[in-house]
Amino acid sequence: MSGIEAFAGRREVSSAAAMEGLGRALGAVLRAGDLVVLTGPLGAGKTTLVRGIGAGLGIRGPVQSPTFVIARTHPSLVGGTPLVHVDAYRLGSPAELDDLDLDLDGSVVVVEWGRGMVDGLRDTWWEVEIERDLGAAASAADADDDLDGDAPRVVTVSRRP
Repeated sequence: MSGIEAFAGRREVSSAAAMEGLGRALGAVLRAGDLVVLTGPLGAGKTTLVRGIGAGLGIRGPVQSPTFVIARTHPSLVGGTPLVHVDAYRLGSPAELDDLDLDLDGSVVVVEWGRGMVDGLRDTWWEVEIERDLGAAASAADADDDLDGDAPRVVTVSRRP
């Protein structure tokens, strides 16, 4: 079992750099077999968090959103655990995620937009929910102009189900 338990709970993350730093800390304790689901709106910082996780794991990068390739495997540069980074946004069902034949036992698997998609892959997993306050933005479209900007986020880490 990994040491991600220490990160359970709610915290405010003040900037993109701090989000990446949180990811680095998570990556340092994640182990092969860990499944992490990232939930949050567009521009919340999901991919920024995964960049940090990748750095903490010591993987080959760069880590970019796998939106169009669905899943990307990043091997370790330090003889450690690889990272499988999945974007489930374009998948229609959990069966399509299962069809990707992900290495759940030998990798750290991080699934963006994975809420409701990982049921059945593992008995338990970690969910990282990122809340982005749209605050003073007149609309979501205005907020999207500042994707992954330095507005504070609230990050909640919890064990599921």
